[in-house]
Amino acid sequence: MVDLGRTRIELWCVAPHLHIPETDAAQLQQVWTLLQERELSLACLTPEQVSYPVNIASGVQRLRERSLQLFLRAAEVCSELESPLLFLTAGRGYEDEPIGPAWERSVAGLQAIAARAAELGVSCVLEPLQRVESNLVTDVQSLARMLRDVGSPALGVVIDTVAMAVAGDSINDYGDAFGDRIRHVHLVDGAPAGHLAWGDGSMDLRGILRDLSGLEYQGAMTFELFGDGSYALEPRPAVEKCLDAFAVGAAGPRASPDKQRV
Repeated sequence: MVDLGRTRIELWCVAPHLHIPETDAAQLQQVWTLLQERELSLACLTPEQVSYPVNIASGVQRLRERSLQLFLRAAEVCSELESPLLFLTAGRGYEDEPIGPAWERSVAGLQAIAARAAELGVSCVLEPLQRVESNLVTDVQSLARMLRDVGSPALGVVIDTVAMAVAGDSINDYGDAFGDRIRHVHLVDGAPAGHLAWGDGSMDLRGILRDLSGLEYQGAMTFELFGDGSYALEPRPAVEKCLDAFAVGAAGPRASPDKQRV
């Protein structure tokens, strides 16, 4: 990231570098030192979630409690690493049951996490997932309902451009529903799914950036590159491709590339 001119990053918390449930003071100090040596700061801290037994809506009490403890610890890690944002998703309910009980479990979990984060001076952001990933918060409508039910000013919104496109929503739909509660963006190409490097999908980057500019969005935008797994073998070319596409798509006086934002 330093070689690519970045000064802020979104830190994905997975083993071996930062596995939240096993993170101790020594490991946090090591991560902090690595950041400081490179003059990097965190825009957002993103614990592992979604496809694993990290699920604050789980109907299995021990899994739900362990998941909640992970995020409460993650709020502390945010504070210690000076990350302003903690990234959250709503979890998932059983597919063969009504969503009501899982929704209530998710609301309770998000309330507890947001309250603890607020005590530590950290804001939380909630991302809708694709329907294949969750049956709770998957679009603007369900996200608005979840924010209303949680009722915490410390809980903001993530726009993930792939989840947005899969749901049939738009940047302007998010702007109309949430305004300045939009605090983080996963800026990623897709067809419409896939979480691809820009140019490997079919989405309109220039239009997305234009609409974000119209919302006067000033937060971070990060690339979340999953693809088919090949990016993991050669990550730098994929990131460079995204940065080059951003520079072209953002050409103009109101949306010039910003080292602080991507």
